[in-house]
Amino acid sequence: MFKPLSIFIGLRYTAAKRNNHFISFISLASMLGLMLGVAALIIVLSVMNGFDRELKQRILGMVPHASISGYGKSIEEWPVLVESLEQNPRVIAAAPFIQAQGMLTSRGVVRGALINGIDPAEEADVSILGDHIQSGTLDVLNQQRFGIVLGNLLARYLGVNVGDKVTLVLPEASVSVAGVVPRLKRFTVVGIFEVGAELDANLAYIHINDAAKIKRLGEGVDGIRLKFDDLFDAPKAVREIAAGLQGYYRTSDWTRTHGNLFQAIQLEKRMIGLLLFLIVLVAAFNIVSTLVMVVTDKKADVAILRTLGATPGRIMRIFMVQGTVIGILGTLMGTVLGVTLALNVADIIGWVESTFAIQFLDPNVYFISKFPSDLQWPDVGIITGTALMISFLATIYPAWRASKTDPAEALRYE
Repeated sequence: MFKPLSIFIGLRYTAAKRNNHFISFISLASMLGLMLGVAALIIVLSVMNGFDRELKQRILGMVPHASISGYGKSIEEWPVLVESLEQNPRVIAAAPFIQAQGMLTSRGVVRGALINGIDPAEEADVSILGDHIQSGTLDVLNQQRFGIVLGNLLARYLGVNVGDKVTLVLPEASVSVAGVVPRLKRFTVVGIFEVGAELDANLAYIHINDAAKIKRLGEGVDGIRLKFDDLFDAPKAVREIAAGLQGYYRTSDWTRTHGNLFQAIQLEKRMIGLLLFLIVLVAAFNIVSTLVMVVTDKKADVAILRTLGATPGRIMRIFMVQGTVIGILGTLMGTVLGVTLALNVADIIGWVESTFAIQFLDPNVYFISKFPSDLQWPDVGIITGTALMISFLATIYPAWRASKTDPAEALRYE
């Protein structure tokens, strides 16, 4: 006979056909519930990780990890400062910038925008802007004076394309013979970029020399953009770097400009994971109810085993084996199903959209048009391990009840 005896009998009970079909149905339902719960957790967390990854790559690829700027004045000796900053082992690259708030107008349409003055050659080291140019090129800023690169949505709002003219209106007044007039400058659109985020609607880039002329900074710049080797170390690192510099500088980092967005993503991930985890708990309660009914159904068998010398501990292990097998099968099937769907969720959603002519993510509303998925094996391990542990814990009480069966009482009416 197969040894140990408790595992042998537990497996026989799991695979045996029962006269009570309701018990078999509840057992199957608990297994399927566990499978669906585990699969849903893996799929949803993978999609949430995908959204988080896309936000980091796109938005934080465009905005600086951190920046250092002067207190109410421009930085004149910025080449020396850039060279000093790039010697720091945590800094991958540094690039100067000039920034201005203004309004862009074309054909009677007015739109607010954040104007960034950049050096195209150095911008490539701290930003992904050059990789997302939709039309035109970023290098044209070096060749043409007063050229401008617009975000895709901003260009659509203004109704312009490459080669068209836009007028920049700065919120600063100039005194002339005609009186006090706003500062205006005509620009030629030389490029359009698209990163698929809200940045496409409010960002524009011009050459740093043109920005210095417009803001009358001379040889100075507003600040230095920094790219760090560790994104999450940027807030602490930039403060330490600024504290070691000569003079007074203001620091900023991505957590101040877009930190709330990523905190919201993490909070949603935790809350959705908690809600879906309730499915696993419901399946575990089904395992409890299944074993309770099995124990009631098998009282006579338990009594006979006790009279043959089976100890309470062995009886307890028999029913724990049965419940654990249900948990293991449900968890493993759910893991396989969840991993398979998570790796192919983009293709599956694309097929559904093309077959039924629907669109889940409108690119005009959301910053991406496809469901991203980033399957992280630590998440899979945590989900699988937790489901197995809950399944095991769910077997303890029914198995304990079975071990307390009194043989004489159980066989009295048999």
